Amino acid sequence: MTEENKQNMTRWRLILGEDTRALGNVGLSEQESLMDAALAAIYDGDTSGAGSGGKQGGKGKSMPNLAKWLTDVRTFFPQDVVSVIQADAIERKGLTKLLFEPETLKNVKPDITMVGTLMALKGQIPEKSKETARELVRSVVDEIMKRMEQDLRRAVTGALNKKAHSPIANFASTDWKRTINRNLKNYDTKTKRLIPEKFYFFERSQKQKNWTVILDIDQSGSMADSIIYSSVMGSIFASMPALDTHVVAFDTEITDLTELCRQDPVDMLFGVQLGGGTDINKSVAYCQGLIENPRKTMFILISDLYEGGVRKGLLRRLSEMHEEGVKVITLLALSDSGKPDYDVNLGKEISKLGIACFACTPDRLPDLVAAALKGQDLMQFGQKDKI
Repeated sequence: MTEENKQNMTRWRLILGEDTRALGNVGLSEQESLMDAALAAIYDGDTSGAGSGGKQGGKGKSMPNLAKWLTDVRTFFPQDVVSVIQADAIERKGLTKLLFEPETLKNVKPDITMVGTLMALKGQIPEKSKETARELVRSVVDEIMKRMEQDLRRAVTGALNKKAHSPIANFASTDWKRTINRNLKNYDTKTKRLIPEKFYFFERSQKQKNWTVILDIDQSGSMADSIIYSSVMGSIFASMPALDTHVVAFDTEITDLTELCRQDPVDMLFGVQLGGGTDINKSVAYCQGLIENPRKTMFILISDLYEGGVRKGLLRRLSEMHEEGVKVITLLALSDSGKPDYDVNLGKEISKLGIACFACTPDRLPDLVAAALKGQDLMQFGQKDKI
């Protein structure tokens, strides 16, 4: 047997598990045996212990050392595979409660799926594990913040500052970055000096809030990924002086998370209560009360649109906002997959009102926000992300 054939046999042995008689006796190295045991603990047979003949290859009664298992998984498999195996461990083998042990949480690979699990079960997290759980959530939030913040800030400032420069000279309001960039061609290499042909100035009025942004977030369990990305988006918006940001979460009741979001997106996430019913109309009514200048307001409804409240009332309120000049956007999902499960009929009814209704991936979000603030046609924008 060639070396390539041996490698292929080993791969199939690891994929199919121990019960692969057709392959014959495939020998595994020490590392491959550990990989096999880690996979067998999740994917081989019944780990409940009923009818098992004792421990073998990770199968049997349960995994006595979950922390070691998590370490093995992270050691032997690439990151994308680790996320899949962890998620399967929770779903298939009921390991959720074990995740609340501090020593176990320290070995979990922080990812958005795990954060969603902790959000859904935060009320069950014991006191001894709360700080470790927060650290795990924070690591994911920080990673998303790094990924989104720069582009989102650039999109907002670029849209708002398009007409924000004044011809009136005022040293205190000099836009040094733009002035330097526009005059780099005038750099004198001999004297090592930049000689500007023209200076650019910000208008003094930029200190005031230019726009109101309202995020209205569905707390349904299926919206977990969208909630996590939305909390980061809200935190970024809240830190920008030009935006007056409000963050609202809803099921059948309404929770205003604005202050928590301004302080820390992790606090906001732990203020979310996943699951329960859905009354979108009730929440939109609350958000209408936050609008002072419709033509300077962007309202983003993040929901799968499975309405448990008054459907006609919801459509009427969204229509009123749109006709008054509010930039209304319905995001069926804000997630990496961009493939939501949603109420197709209600989505179509909202689109008929002239309101953009589509899914969006985080990397497309800055373009969406910039388009809304610049007054572009969001229906056309949405064609690229429409479901």
